[in-house]
Amino acid sequence: MNRILLFLAVLLCSMVTVNAQTKEELETQKAEKQAEADKYKKEADALQKQIDALPGWRIGAFGTIGGSLSNFTNWYSQGKPNNTSGNIGFTINGHANLIQEKFFWRNSLTTNLNWVKLDDRDDPTDDSSFSPTTDVFSVSSLYGRNITKSLAASGLMEYRTTLLDNFNDPGYLDLGIGATWTPIENLIVVIHPLNYNFVFSSGETVFESSLGAKIVADYTRQIGAINFKSNLSMFQSYKSSNYSNWTWTNSFGYTLWKMIGVGFDFGLRSNKQEALDYALNTIGDTNATFDNVNNDLQTYYTVGLSYKF
Repeated sequence: MNRILLFLAVLLCSMVTVNAQTKEELETQKAEKQAEADKYKKEADALQKQIDALPGWRIGAFGTIGGSLSNFTNWYSQGKPNNTSGNIGFTINGHANLIQEKFFWRNSLTTNLNWVKLDDRDDPTDDSSFSPTTDVFSVSSLYGRNITKSLAASGLMEYRTTLLDNFNDPGYLDLGIGATWTPIENLIVVIHPLNYNFVFSSGETVFESSLGAKIVADYTRQIGAINFKSNLSMFQSYKSSNYSNWTWTNSFGYTLWKMIGVGFDFGLRSNKQEALDYALNTIGDTNATFDNVNNDLQTYYTVGLSYKF
């Protein structure tokens, strides 16, 4: 019996030793393979940078999708115990850039659309459909002829409006010429001292077109699984500061699995013409003027799943 126990003990120790050695060997092999993979990844990244530096088209897009649906029946603790509610929204940030040795042509699209609904099933007169809330659309085209490596003479076309409600009412079209500066990779700074801001609107409104200066700063970049874009568009009217405006939009996407991840978008805007039009035609304040209107900062944000195209 003692011999059998001794044999089993020796066999068990041998198995533990073999397993330990096997695990150590596997971990060593894994470390060697990982180091080899890291080496090839660095070489691949270096080759990709060389490819990106070649003349030609650069096309890409990423976006965010967010939404929720809920249904309540006989939930008496709330004011509307029988209701169906929901919201859905998405953003798209796309670009198509042609980069050549002597010139460039950069095109971009930004849109953020959102709908919400609150259907009170006890009220047959309420609106049960999805209604648009966030409504942002912007497209731009920038052409430049290189003067130096980081400076170019350029012309810009930028159009901004809403798509779901009041399309092109108002709508803003900027056409201008000046210079474009690229101090670092992925950062584009446009300075156009000669720019005309066309404002489109229907009926008798406070909107007015004017000549002024246009400044745009755009930074778009991908770092590993992170995509982000920040764009600041400003117009300074030479006629009156009441006709000036600026919009700053930001989009972030983090890829978690394959092309799917999480995204966050937010935007800020200041536009006194829009503030006065809202006070006069929506609120009905007939005494509102450029001098007394409350030009609050306009903001929006969207959080949800993201998809890298």
